[in-house]
Amino acid sequence: MTTKEKILARLKASEKVLSGEALAQELGVSRTAIWKAIKELEKKGYQIQHLANGYRYHPSDILDPKEIQAHIKQAVDVTVLETSASTMKDAQLAVMDGKKSPLLIVADMQEAPRGRFNRPFFAVKQQGIYMSLLLEPKEHLQELPQYTLLMAVAVAEAIDELLEVNSQIKWVNDIYLNHKKAVGILSEAMTDVETNSLKYIIIGMGINFSIPQANYPEELQEKATSLFPEGEATITRNQLIIAIWNRFFDLLADHKTYLDSYRKKSFVLGKKITFKRKEQLYLGTAVAITDIGELVVDLGSEKVTLSSGEISLSSIQ
Repeated sequence: MTTKEKILARLKASEKVLSGEALAQELGVSRTAIWKAIKELEKKGYQIQHLANGYRYHPSDILDPKEIQAHIKQAVDVTVLETSASTMKDAQLAVMDGKKSPLLIVADMQEAPRGRFNRPFFAVKQQGIYMSLLLEPKEHLQELPQYTLLMAVAVAEAIDELLEVNSQIKWVNDIYLNHKKAVGILSEAMTDVETNSLKYIIIGMGINFSIPQANYPEELQEKATSLFPEGEATITRNQLIIAIWNRFFDLLADHKTYLDSYRKKSFVLGKKITFKRKEQLYLGTAVAITDIGELVVDLGSEKVTLSSGEISLSSIQ
């Protein structure tokens, strides 16, 4: 560990004020080195109180790979990037580079964020969570859970627990708060060409964490929101990331119940919806979600079953 990392770890571990002299003696460096390290940490965004008798760490919303990795129950390698074009693409490149899974890639900013159907979404540095998990499934194809749906439940339940809210899921992959989208989720499969079998799953998401509502583009004001739309967060991004992945791995270990939770949190079921299929617009009532995550819609004259890859819900009433 560098002197800077040692000081940060020491400050985080102590609730007391630590003097520069005590830190210098403990780490075997000069007080000037301590002062410089503190300044470098502050430049990175860490909040450190300067008091008459020393320094004290103040909770700071800085993405910390060591903190995340230490608190996720499952053994996961964590990489934090200052910026990324796409953490999904980063995960794909990690496979080509021979990196082991599970691998979690988190970015402080995503330059070219994309969701389903290659749609762009709004991203802001240090006010969102942009991450992807590279996972090597152990199950046979017929035993695999619906990762997008399972992930949606994990995210929604983690948000509800930490924020004491009641989030909802829009089929198939969006988390809503107060009737506005706060989270988008995307999963992709990578197959082994030689054996034509599933090799990896990549699950990515963008979370609007603390983007002030007034900062959204005008066209998104009525469609998107943040977990903390006033801009003042009561938890850190690290805490939410840890809670999400712990819930995900719990559900993955026993993935027989997540669909029940998904159905309970769905705000699509029982609603009138319109959707497009092959350029034709349909109106019907969403009546069920199947055990493989398909949406059953009653058109009046017939019931149709929709898979996530072929339609996009255009309105819900």
